[in-house]
Amino acid sequence: MKMNFLAVLAGVAVVATGCVHTVSDTTAFRSNWTKDTIAGRYNRTADQVYAASVAVVQQNGVLIREFIPHNSTNTVRALEGKVNQRNVYISVEQVDPKTAQVSVQALGSWGNADLDVSHELEKEIALQLAR
Repeated sequence: MKMNFLAVLAGVAVVATGCVHTVSDTTAFRSNWTKDTIAGRYNRTADQVYAASVAVVQQNGVLIREFIPHNSTNTVRALEGKVNQRNVYISVEQVDPKTAQVSVQALGSWGNADLDVSHELEKEIALQLAR
């Protein structure tokens, strides 16, 4: 009886979790589907916002990969990194000629969203742009 219960519980856990798309258009393991992304818009070019994003990730952790997502134009750039033992995904997109948007997503080892880290990184990107 206990084995059947554990098997059903494990099956429910597998169905409740899975891979989802990140803001950088890659996939990652997620265990819940709550809000997980912090976005900010700045009156700067996408290149300036992207350079600030790279600097912030390098100051706070390790930059793993920089790339242009395949299903987008060259106005979208993305990066992946590790900050505070969280997988960080950042996407920078040119909204109009004078405005760029950054989206920050931080996921823990079990795929749980860490909005505190996301918000802190987004705030540090804004401060980096102000310098």
